[in-house]
Formats: sequence, structure tokens, C-alpha cells
Amino acid sequence: MSEAETIQWFPGHMTRTKRKIEQSLKLVDVVAEIVDARLPLSSQNPDLDKIILNKPRIIILNKCDMADKKATNMWLEYYKSIGKLAIAVDCKSGRGLEKFIPCVKSLLKEKIESAKKKGIINKNIKVMVVGIPNVGKSSFINKMAKGARAKTEDRPGVTRGNQWFTIGQNFDLLDTPGVLWPKFEDKLVGEKLAFCGSVKDEILDTEHLAIRLLDFLKKDFGGNINIRYKLEKVKDELADLSGLDLLKLIGKKRGMLISGGEIDTERAAIMVLDEFRSAKLGSITLENPPKSK
Repeated sequence: MSEAETIQWFPGHMTRTKRKIEQSLKLVDVVAEIVDARLPLSSQNPDLDKIILNKPRIIILNKCDMADKKATNMWLEYYKSIGKLAIAVDCKSGRGLEKFIPCVKSLLKEKIESAKKKGIINKNIKVMVVGIPNVGKSSFINKMAKGARAKTEDRPGVTRGNQWFTIGQNFDLLDTPGVLWPKFEDKLVGEKLAFCGSVKDEILDTEHLAIRLLDFLKKDFGGNINIRYKLEKVKDELADLSGLDLLKLIGKKRGMLISGGEIDTERAAIMVLDEFRSAKLGSITLENPPKSK
């Protein structure tokens, strides 16, 4: 399997999904976009701007517990600087989710005030939740809905099969009607998604992916690798090692040997990917915000 093949995995369902989202936009007041706090740019679909146009949007940086706190704050400041509202959350623990409803209401402040002047108090607020696979969209909805089951609406003016969740008084979430897939021209974007588990491992070369991850991490996060695997290497020594050399060194340190004393690099690769994805290598963010022009 070539390097290109390992990341060209995204199915061509975006046209159908775009159409479904466009049809449902008229039903909602706000779009909530879930992204992975470890790679906010790579884990979003750049076509979303064209799809939702001027619909108010809140960006939710999920998995912030696994990301570098300083980098997450940089991302929040970046979004603020370009006029986008963003919050950092951890959908598993619920951390930060208390900010969601107040932030949505702040986005709709003028609309809510206008409704009040017309005598409409506690206007029902509807939010569509979008996100590429594995960013935590379902976890977000389940946590906000606190286990409430989805209700499917099938009536005139409502797209058939829409999944609505009530998360509070006069506040509903709409699960995305279709799957929003990422889009990339840069090979590294696909690799970063794969590092974080947004690609099914069974269609990838696991050893190649772990080697690429180690190559990517050794420059800025070599210390994390050193500490986790007790490699006892100085910074320059670590930087000079290839990803394959690092993988073999890690496998040897962990006693992952097969007959003849050969290192089981496949087993070591699975471990490295699992430990990165579970933040055992530390809180790591794979990309920083674009620099201000």
C-alpha cells in the first residue's frame, strides 16, 4: 500500500449530504460545528462555509482534555480574532458543556430580543450539529441530551428522518442529516486525521502510520516520546533517528520480540497509535492556528 493510498479513504457522499444539510438549514437557528481540539483545521470540512452561508455558527473544540491547553487557548483567540464564536469542551466528562447554551443564546441575542418585542417569550431555539467522523458528535449530543432518546419528525416542512433531541426548555438539537466528510488536498491533513483515529485502522498500513506519527512527533514532542518509553536519548539523538528506528527502539524497550530476537514492529505500532490516541504520550495538539496576516 502506497503512502497516498493510506489516506485516500473518504467516500463520495458529500453531494447528498450537502443537499440534506441545505434542506434542513431553514429549520434551525444555529449550526454547531464539532472539531477535534488536537487538529481543528484538519478535522473540519472547508466546504461548510459555503453550505451554511450566513447562518450563525458556534465551533466546539472537543477532546480538549487530550489537546495542549496553551494551543487550545491560541485557537480560541484565533477564532475570536476572525469573528467566530468557539468553546473548548470534553464531551466524555462534560467539561465546558455548560457554556454551550449561553453561547448559543448570545449568538441569537438580537433575534431573541426581536421575538420578545413581538410578544414571543422563550422562543424555541433549534441547533444543527455537524462534524466529520470521530470528532465526538454523538458524544456531544448524548451528553447534552442526558440520555434522552431521539425523536424523529415526519411532517410537512420537516425533512424525513430528522433526529431531534431536547436538551432543555425550548432548546432542541438536530443531528446532522447525513455524514459530513473531510476534504483535503494536502497529504499531511489526511495523515493527521489517521493519527487521531478518524480513519478505520483496518484499511491502513498500521506500521507505516505509526512510523509517520513518530516522524511527525519527534521534532516538537520528542520529550514526550522519551519520557513515555524511557528511551534515555538526548534531543539531538532522538531527532536523528528515523520513525522506523524509533519504532524499533520502542518495541525493544517494551520487550516486544518475536522468534530470533526480532522486534515485533506491528505490535509496537499498534501500541504507539493507541497510546497517542489515549493521550498517554501527553496532551498534544498537532496544528497551530494560522498566523495573522
